Amino acid sequence: MARLEDIPQPTRDAVANLPCPSFDTHPFVAGPPLAQRRVAIVTSAALIRRGDQPFAFGSGEARFIPADIPAAEQLISHVSINFDRSGFQRDRNVVFPIDRLRELAADGVIGSVADTHYTVMGSTDPAAMIESVGQIAGQLQQERVDAVLLTPV
Repeated sequence: MARLEDIPQPTRDAVANLPCPSFDTHPFVAGPPLAQRRVAIVTSAALIRRGDQPFAFGSGEARFIPADIPAAEQLISHVSINFDRSGFQRDRNVVFPIDRLRELAADGVIGSVADTHYTVMGSTDPAAMIESVGQIAGQLQQERVDAVLLTPV
């Protein structure tokens, strides 16, 4: 993860001065307020449990991640050489913000945290993920999840 002070000039100034948009629109989906929604994480970080087979390059598969997986058991198998893993190694919440979701649930900001979360390999042709998307959608429905936090890598 790049820090602003590490970005060379003049790119640093260009990034620092980018406008931050504001949106006057409302979500186009119906549903309960956020404080009543069950939330799951979908990440393209290709997360695996220690000892599991890493994702293959270009794999369209999806894997299900139990919410109670210990941080020490979770690894990233994303194959991009452009992805800096140091943030994840310090705090998995950079990619898999399970602890932040638990805090939001405890504070009543969200209704609850799903029991299952989902991971795919980023930089994969979306056409290769059609079957996996169906599997994820089916599990989301089964667990009555009505909000998803996407963490693209």
